[in-house]
Parts: sequence; structure tokens; C-alpha cells
Amino acid sequence: MERKARNLARYQRRMARKQRGSNNRAKARAKVARAHTKVRDARADFLHRTSTRLVRDHDLIVIEDLNIKGMVRNRCLARAISDAGWGEFRRQLEYKAQRFGRHLVVIDRWFPSSKTCSACGHLLAELSLSTRHWTCPDCGARHDRDVNAAKNILAAGRAVSACGADVSHSGSSRVRSAAKQEARPVRAGVLRH
Repeated sequence: MERKARNLARYQRRMARKQRGSNNRAKARAKVARAHTKVRDARADFLHRTSTRLVRDHDLIVIEDLNIKGMVRNRCLARAISDAGWGEFRRQLEYKAQRFGRHLVVIDRWFPSSKTCSACGHLLAELSLSTRHWTCPDCGARHDRDVNAAKNILAAGRAVSACGADVSHSGSSRVRSAAKQEARPVRAGVLRH
């Protein structure tokens, strides 16, 4: 996909040098449109292959609900995040999991997956984004931020899948939901919140 994106940029530069309204510009515009299609198709192919492999190989898939709009505001990561197509990936996982009879659990974005020790459950008060590795003050376990978050997300997803309950950690006064709660239909005119 990176090669196709480089070709797209090259074709766009060539088109910018052509005179407006000329036949050469029309030909260059057609090449840019084909390059856009190739980039789109390469992304869609990767997402379909990956989502299909995940759904076929696993009965339980746990993902985290991320604030993509907020993450795209970071200029350094905006292109990489946009190129990943996370919204489309989630959509594909949802319909393929339903089709194959698999269970997809979406963990709430406020779940403290990075700040919680996956070994003992200790919750850090603060953890900056620049901190990639940290040591638990309770048990002394050394954690890679992303691997630790993945372990916590999987554990929360298993808990939600097994008992359908919220996941809370000791030391936290506020109970936060591990999974995004769906609205349930109202029965016999009784209002539920």
C-alpha cells in the first residue's frame, strides 16, 4: 500500500504541472483517479483478509472503542491512523462475527487498560503517553504499555463474555463499564434505564 501511495503522490505532482483544461491534464487526472482506486482497493483487501482470518480462527474477539477523531488531531500520527481504516475494520469485524456466529466484545474507551497491571490489578494514577514501559509498584512486574493493555483488554472481554458483568478494579471508587452497553428493548411498557 505504501508503494501505491507513493505512486499516487507522484501522479498528483505530475497533474499539478499540467495546464488547466488541456488534454494532458485530463489524462493525468485519469491516472490520479486510477491510483486512488488502487490505494482504496489495497486497503480494502488487507482489511477483508485480516478480519476474515480473525473471525475464522477465534471464537471471541475483543477490541477497544477508540476516539479516532481525537487521535487524528495528532499531526505525527494522523496519516498512519487514517490509513489504517479502523472504522471500516470494526464494521467488517461486526458483520463477519455475526455471520460466522462468533462473539465480538467492544471494550469502552475509558477502561484503564494501559494503566492497570495485568499481573496484580494495580491501577496507576497517571501514565503519560510517552511512557512506553513501566514497572508495577505493587508486584514489581515490568510492562510494555501496549502488550499490557492488550492483556487487560482480553481479560475484560473474557469477563464480559463469561458473565456479562462490568469489570471493576480494586482501588477504584468509581465502577466503569468494560463493554459498551447496548440499549435493550422495553418490555410491557416498563421503562428501563
